[in-house]
Amino acid sequence: MTQGNAGADVAQGRSGRHSALEVLWVSLRLGLTSFGGPIAHLGYFERAYVQSRRWLTEHEYAELLALCQIIPGPASSQLGFLIGLHRAGYPGALAAWLGFTLPSAVLLFVAAGVAAHLSGAIADAVFHGLKLVAVAVVAQAVWSLGRRLWTDRVTVAIGILAGALALFWAAPGASLSTLGAGALLGAILCRGRIASAVSPRFAVSRRVAWAAGGTFLALLVSLPALAFRFPHGAIALADTFYRAGALVFGGGHVVLPLLRGALVPPGWLSEDSFLAGYGLAQAVPGPLFTVAAYLGAANAYVGPPLWAAAIAVVAIFLPGLLLALAALALWKEFAAHERVRGALAGVNAAVVGLLGAALYSPVLTTSVHSITDGLIAAAGVALLERRKLPPLLVVALCLAGSAAQAWLR
Repeated sequence: MTQGNAGADVAQGRSGRHSALEVLWVSLRLGLTSFGGPIAHLGYFERAYVQSRRWLTEHEYAELLALCQIIPGPASSQLGFLIGLHRAGYPGALAAWLGFTLPSAVLLFVAAGVAAHLSGAIADAVFHGLKLVAVAVVAQAVWSLGRRLWTDRVTVAIGILAGALALFWAAPGASLSTLGAGALLGAILCRGRIASAVSPRFAVSRRVAWAAGGTFLALLVSLPALAFRFPHGAIALADTFYRAGALVFGGGHVVLPLLRGALVPPGWLSEDSFLAGYGLAQAVPGPLFTVAAYLGAANAYVGPPLWAAAIAVVAIFLPGLLLALAALALWKEFAAHERVRGALAGVNAAVVGLLGAALYSPVLTTSVHSITDGLIAAAGVALLERRKLPPLLVVALCLAGSAAQAWLR
């Protein structure tokens, strides 16, 4: 395949001969059964796409996986999108994303509608239990990401500085500024921390890659300008989720502080509603980013709920998918520079600090009100980290613990 050939956007032969319906069916099964978060998703994908169906080789899978882990966005969704592209062209890419995303998005949209009509002691116990789930999941994510991304004293220092800024600087856009500072410090101090990028041989054409990258940047610049004029409309909602999806490094849990800072202080959602949605997202299969369906449906300004949920889901996934297309053809050229790779290491270190700050406030401060709450959350962390239990079981534990507390009172 030649990159300059507009008719060779996807590797022909294998890609062009297969049906997008086949891709949709396989990805839908994954979307219905893939519990456990991004790391578990990658294992499900390898079994389904490499070992069982042999749609691509182990080497090709490893190349795509490395690429998706080094760019912003939800790595498992980006990986499935690119596998669908490889298998059945652009219709296959769309089918792979829809199949993997829709089940959890629909479940969380329905949950938001049910939650809006719940009240009383039972509802209070359920919401409190979901907030304790958020404590356990975020604490485990901080621990796991810290071990992986804080690789030396420099990255630890960048992460601690980012966490301190997040705790003591509550200005609008503080999270984005903190990530920018992490990138700058990383470019200066962390050169060579990340290995040079791979170049998958089933790449898109440079024309499509530049178009995807240009669209990504155009939306990143234009949506905030439009949202400034219409601060509580559909465009502002799309801008909030698009910026969160565009700036998430290190896994889906890192979206928590970005979304919370953009949604709670301006009044889109209450703190309790935000944390309940985040906790509930741990109980469904598929990508964590589909929490956008719950948050969009539960927002205070844009309706009807189905329309708002659709805007939120598309907006939060779109930047990562555009970047995945651009990265296939262009990433090797940019990532060949040590300062670029250093900036990525700095951003990765900063996001751990941001997530740690979010663990303290608002997650701990609004969820743990007693020693019993702390013990329930600590048990959830231990079961996730030490016993490697599925998050669904941890959700059940926290809900049962919260219900037991309410019954004893």
